[in-house]
Amino acid sequence: MDANSLTRFSATMTEANSTVRIGARDAGTARLEAAISACRAALKKSDRGRKPLDWAMIQNSLGNALRQLGERERGTERLEEAVAAYREALQECRRERAPLDWAMTQNNLGAALRTLGVRESGMARLEEAVTAYREALKEYRPERVPLDWAMTQNNLGAALRNLGEREEGTTRLEEAVGACRQALRERTRERAPLDWAMTQNNLGNALASLGERRGDASLIETAVAAYRQALQVYRRDRNPLDWAMTQNNLGNALSVLGEERNEDAPLQAAVAAYREALKEYRREVAPLDWAMTQNNLGNALARVGERELGTARLEEAVAAYRLALEEYNRERAPLDWAMAQNNLASTLHRIGEREDGTEQLEQAAAAYNNALSVFVAASAIRYLQVCWDNRDRAVALVAQRRAAMRQ
Repeated sequence: MDANSLTRFSATMTEANSTVRIGARDAGTARLEAAISACRAALKKSDRGRKPLDWAMIQNSLGNALRQLGERERGTERLEEAVAAYREALQECRRERAPLDWAMTQNNLGAALRTLGVRESGMARLEEAVTAYREALKEYRPERVPLDWAMTQNNLGAALRNLGEREEGTTRLEEAVGACRQALRERTRERAPLDWAMTQNNLGNALASLGERRGDASLIETAVAAYRQALQVYRRDRNPLDWAMTQNNLGNALSVLGEERNEDAPLQAAVAAYREALKEYRREVAPLDWAMTQNNLGNALARVGERELGTARLEEAVAAYRLALEEYNRERAPLDWAMAQNNLASTLHRIGEREDGTEQLEQAAAAYNNALSVFVAASAIRYLQVCWDNRDRAVALVAQRRAAMRQ
């Protein structure tokens, strides 16, 4: 079986945005729900005709609360409402009337659109997010509001990376790297250490994606360096979720570096980074981040296990994937669930090849079928053929062994 036939999907990167990370400060949603109610009450009392800018700022605040709540929830309803609120605000908060408020609202609109785009399979929302950020940069200029300009460059870089990962070629990823580096002109460690760390993380994400697309280990090394820079500021005791996010991303870059160089040491370092991330990405605190990191840990363990004799590491990988699948389910996160099923199947397949009998191979075929049920429904062409081929190989090997047993 060639290396490509057991491709594992979804070594997922997480990234920091300029918004408050609500989960790090408030485990519930009561404050956001109260803020939404307060904004809606204020809108009923506000006279749009007499004080249009005041009305627009209330709409912007409503959008912020809806967006932050939507980021906490799994659906998209709140995010759609946030987009509508920002667009209402922009009807009165026009560029010629209030340029900086207009730019702020465009930036916030971009953040809501980008979150929607990440959750959807298409590219339209991400394209709209890029447009909104570029609109904001028409008034957020470095000589006038340098930190707001840098914030928007950071956010633009994140959206461009998301878009670039869904497109062929490298143009968007190169633009993402450029936007993050622009942001770092003003977001220095001395001036704004947490913002600097955030942008170092996002720069690392863009470099890692670009390096993987090009097959360029030097870019991935630069990504590793960017994550390690961020970890000089993001400390577990002060910024636990940002620290865990960056450890996860560092693990992803090290894992890709190990594959590119065909070396074991970066893969072992990736396993260690994921295990660090899981110290703060706990299931009860951040269940989807916990599941994502378990999946990524499984990928790294599986790659190490493929290089070793025996099946101990591969079995550890299976355990990690099964933990991820306790939180990923088909209804809430279908594509994540399907990717984890595929990864589980690949690893069971590898164990089955090394062992006698058919039990592991039969489990692998069942997991491949689980993944295919989602990939087919979602028309996920990128994953379909590999998964089909692997399932057919597992089924054929089961049949071959059963035939041998009957002889």
